Amino acid sequence: MRIGFDAKRAFANKTGLGNYSRFVLDALLTNEKTQTYLAYAPKNKAELFTEFPGDNIRLPQTFLDKKLSAYWRYASITHQLKADGIDVFHGLSNELPQGLQKAGIKSVVTIHDLIFERLPHLFKPIDRLIYRNKFQSACRRADSIIAISEQTKRDLVALYHVDSQKIQVVYQDCNPIFKRQIAHSQKEEIRRIYDIQGPYILCVGTLEERKNQHRLVEAFANVASNDFQLILVGKPTRYTPKILEYIKKYNLETKVKILRDVPTAHLPALYQEAEIFAYISIYEGFGIPILEALHSGTPVLAAKGSCLEEAGGPGGLYADPYQKEDISHQLNKLITDAALRKRLVEAGKQHISQFSGENIARQLVDLYENLR
Repeated sequence: MRIGFDAKRAFANKTGLGNYSRFVLDALLTNEKTQTYLAYAPKNKAELFTEFPGDNIRLPQTFLDKKLSAYWRYASITHQLKADGIDVFHGLSNELPQGLQKAGIKSVVTIHDLIFERLPHLFKPIDRLIYRNKFQSACRRADSIIAISEQTKRDLVALYHVDSQKIQVVYQDCNPIFKRQIAHSQKEEIRRIYDIQGPYILCVGTLEERKNQHRLVEAFANVASNDFQLILVGKPTRYTPKILEYIKKYNLETKVKILRDVPTAHLPALYQEAEIFAYISIYEGFGIPILEALHSGTPVLAAKGSCLEEAGGPGGLYADPYQKEDISHQLNKLITDAALRKRLVEAGKQHISQFSGENIARQLVDLYENLR
């Protein structure tokens, strides 16, 4: 079977949809080698995904398609897919090109989340309109839909009235670098680089309103006296001054540290050295940072109400992301109870086995084969 993928993000995006696309393609190449996988992308920034075989990368062929790459992905790519003998085309990032059914090509689309519908105030009206039209069109035309969590599946049924039988939940895993134990000397070096001393709580994610870091700071301030630090790792945005305001309000300048521009290569050591990973985002499609923490042997405090309980399972405690008292209460339990932290780590290790590349690849190939 020949399977084509909209792989733009795999070769262009360093995080998010790029990580998902690379994970899917790598899992299939590694674990399901009897199929042929072709990756279609407007450009090949090879340094992002050197593991994918160059002979299987397909770029726009005509002068017009190269110049109008967005139109190529939306429509004219279908002629190329047909010429390449593609049996199934998988849109990895919420969209599908036109004309697949007419060309006799089965289609699958992965829908990651409907955050723009659940939290519309965080998005520009024009962006919401574009996303809505793109997502609804893909869901309507796809032969099968992959949701990356039960939460996303529920949203598709509730908000877009998609038939639940058309949707299959297929999870994902994180970057394999988080599964490797870092040498003690390297971890000590990372601590030195970022001037981190003593035990700390780690939070990794863009500093934005949805991630809720200001409330984490507030909850941390209300925890009984402790010698922990709170380390926030993420890209600054217009929301960052609000976090800084709360740090100042509670006199936490020496207790809370914001790290920006942290290379991915440094993150595994930061996770493994942390006593607790806190991720109280108001809404997520899945929650990859939680898997990164569990693979690192770090217990999790996460938010109730979206998909984070799916991601963390028994490897974490959960709190209402809008209630600082609840967050503080759960945080205090983790800070003061080392035995609890150890139990959560062991439970988390069992939980994350279901997200392995081998399991995911098998589920995907089963889905593709059932469409033929």
